[in-house]
Amino acid sequence: MAGQRVLVTGAGSGLGREIALCYAQRGERVACVDLSADRAEETRKLLPGGGHLALVADVGSDAAMAALKAQIMGAWDGLDVLVNNAGIACGGECAQTSMAQWQRTLNINLLGVVRGVREFVPLMEAQKRGIVINVASFAGLAGAPGLGAYGVSKAAVVALSEGMRAELLPKGIRVSVLCPSFFKTNLLESLQGADVPLKHMAAKLMEKSPIDAADVARYTVAESERGRFLLLPHKDTRVRWWLKRWLPDMYFKELLKYVAKNTRIAQR
Repeated sequence: MAGQRVLVTGAGSGLGREIALCYAQRGERVACVDLSADRAEETRKLLPGGGHLALVADVGSDAAMAALKAQIMGAWDGLDVLVNNAGIACGGECAQTSMAQWQRTLNINLLGVVRGVREFVPLMEAQKRGIVINVASFAGLAGAPGLGAYGVSKAAVVALSEGMRAELLPKGIRVSVLCPSFFKTNLLESLQGADVPLKHMAAKLMEKSPIDAADVARYTVAESERGRFLLLPHKDTRVRWWLKRWLPDMYFKELLKYVAKNTRIAQR
């Protein structure tokens, strides 16, 4: 449906910017939401077509998200697609991650999604139509060492999305949850924690990824439009997800080998 009203959080760079571009290229109007006014405006200027918005909001703040809703209602009087993309990274072992890091990660990655849902899904319910895309991670489907708080926050987004899917489908609203693996983006700029080897390993895996943010964005928009719930843009993660579901012990052994191998590569 052309001319949809689309809101993307974390749209100032990376995957959020590419998703905004993808929707704009389809003829949709996009609200580019970011913590930085400059970055939101940079994205807006890149979008083809007209009617786009550059807005500032902190997904970690109840008041900021309520104000964002008021701005959207003032400009558009509704919303057709909500992309809860904003998030931060956190590295380190579970017991070594500080409470402040746990709280900040959960507040942004999980409760930031919850705030988006609470503010904008009621608009869709009133319209009896809409699409919600929650950005999680493959780390939310298959936990890995050194990603404690991050993985927990993303696993919670998956669980939230599963519940929402059942709640909202009878109301004409479709829900998708995006669970990508590593691809080149600027996520590591927000990395909390002092796990330097983990950061190096993640950076190398991002560089080696066969797909980039634009590929992930195109896949996300197309597959969510088709009504697919679980979005796995990386081919290898589709295999790993199958393996974890049906042969969990084998998956765990392969995970340990995978981590050990990439740790060695990162240390070179």
